[in-house]
Amino acid sequence: MRCVLLVSVICLGACGDDGSTTPPPPLCTGAWHVCGGHLRDATGRAAILRGMNVGKKESPYLDFHAAADFTRMRDDWGMNAVRFYFPWAAVEPSPGQYDDAFLDQVRQRLDWAAAAKVDVILDLHQDVYGEGFGFDGAPRWTCDQARYDAFVPAAQWPLNYLEPNVKACFDGLWNDPALGEAHAAVWRHIAGRLGDHPAVIGFDAINEPHWGSHDLFTFERERLQPFFDRDVAAVRAVAPRWVAFLEPAGSRNIGIPTSLQPFAYPDVVYAPHAYDSAAEQEQGFDEGRRAAFLDNVALQRTEAEALGTALWIGEYGGLGTDPGIVPYMDAAYDAASAVAASSMYWAYSKGGGYSPLDAAGAEIAPLVGAIVRPYPARIAGDPIDWTHDEAARTLTVRYRPDLRVATPTEIVVPPRVSAAPTVTCDGCVSARQGDTLVITAPPAVDAAGVATLVLALPAP
Repeated sequence: MRCVLLVSVICLGACGDDGSTTPPPPLCTGAWHVCGGHLRDATGRAAILRGMNVGKKESPYLDFHAAADFTRMRDDWGMNAVRFYFPWAAVEPSPGQYDDAFLDQVRQRLDWAAAAKVDVILDLHQDVYGEGFGFDGAPRWTCDQARYDAFVPAAQWPLNYLEPNVKACFDGLWNDPALGEAHAAVWRHIAGRLGDHPAVIGFDAINEPHWGSHDLFTFERERLQPFFDRDVAAVRAVAPRWVAFLEPAGSRNIGIPTSLQPFAYPDVVYAPHAYDSAAEQEQGFDEGRRAAFLDNVALQRTEAEALGTALWIGEYGGLGTDPGIVPYMDAAYDAASAVAASSMYWAYSKGGGYSPLDAAGAEIAPLVGAIVRPYPARIAGDPIDWTHDEAARTLTVRYRPDLRVATPTEIVVPPRVSAAPTVTCDGCVSARQGDTLVITAPPAVDAAGVATLVLALPAP
């Protein structure tokens, strides 16, 4: 039986409530940049980055990933981006001594990404401060050995953030100007080595920054924001085109709204994470929490708008063995699509946990099936939202078109979703290019400025 995938694209005109017209804002073009609340490519199209986290936290800091893995993510799963993570310790094992051989290996992986047409955000990752506590992130030399020796680990790893010695090391990172400069310097060095690579869009300055013993509700304004300012200035001194993907404090993961303020420099993407707290504690995902999950991501969009940034959910994911993994990933997809956010699954790894692959590299079918979805990858205008109804085999995408954008809207349809998409609409022009439906001219708009695009996607 052939099924029809409905993609409704709503385009709102530039008219006021009284019917008067207002001039459109200037067209945003150039290198990768943020404009009008969205990350945009060089032609001005809004970009939705849908992909995976890729990397390794522990020495030797590079995992099994090869060129074929990037190709798999793009060609089989339809994903167009990765957040490539590694710890500070991988780059600067000793003060001022940078491991350029490691960065050369990172560059090789960027080459693989570029060949697969996968864009990359580099992430300097940390969990529980750093390696001195048996985790990942900062090199040992950044804190007193006595702190590591006195550390008493907690049974549940997130509780280690509350351990006094861990908090003291974070305090040093935020309060010691020399350490702050060292963090900025390592990013400057990374940018100097990799800033010319065409695969790299930008950088995620630090993963889930913890406030240490600082007041939770003033930490972002008083400590984290100046820390970001220094990192961004250092990076852009050598890689001026890199977009800054900046995370709120780790407290945002437990639902505390960010207190970051609008940034004094352009091209910033707000980069929170989105997890269900009970699922994170291995209690499974309760569908009764779906609405709360969606509301939390909607609030993240509101925060991004207040900051004048785009929105990119740098991590979401769940245990492949969780009986509720499919509705959990449905909620994650629906939450991001409802607010036109980019999102990155944690993580492309093997053998248990949140991995979409078993130890032998075979797919964990329920999980992969839940995260491989169609989506609008590039929008010639401003995206509003999209909705995928798997039962009805429909997708509804809404956006505000900008006819000044010369490049087309592109909707990625992974081959396992449908191998033969077709489109009908009121006056639109389209074509198929591999797994992508290319809309070269939008449908006609009605009196309310709404255009509708209908896409048919037979089952594979």
